[in-house]
Amino acid sequence: MTDSLSSSAVQIAEADQILGEAYKNKRSDIQVQGQGRVEKILADDNKGSRHQRFILRLSSGQTLLVAHNIDLAPRIAGLQVGDSVGFYGEYEWNQRGGVVHWTHRDPAGRHAHGWLAHQGRRYQ
Repeated sequence: MTDSLSSSAVQIAEADQILGEAYKNKRSDIQVQGQGRVEKILADDNKGSRHQRFILRLSSGQTLLVAHNIDLAPRIAGLQVGDSVGFYGEYEWNQRGGVVHWTHRDPAGRHAHGWLAHQGRRYQ
């Protein structure tokens, strides 16, 4: 394994551990970065701000709902079950594993800018 691959694996394991502890301790409002595989693609949430929604499974087995604001950032076109998606956003606890949102730039500049990464492209 090359150094960059082992470094990436360590980063993913550390992110999974942080998310696992946040879930276990019912913590919210935490900036998180990680990566997972798309387990399920859900219908868009069109109430209020529109959100592209899908469920990621982390390497730890934990699932996360991603709610990506498509009024503020581009939709991930061509997203499919099994695809790998990287993320940086805010974690909110729920009983099913949690939600990651704020995966976009904050136009007001008051919140950390988030993003999603898919097939070499960053969505923010």
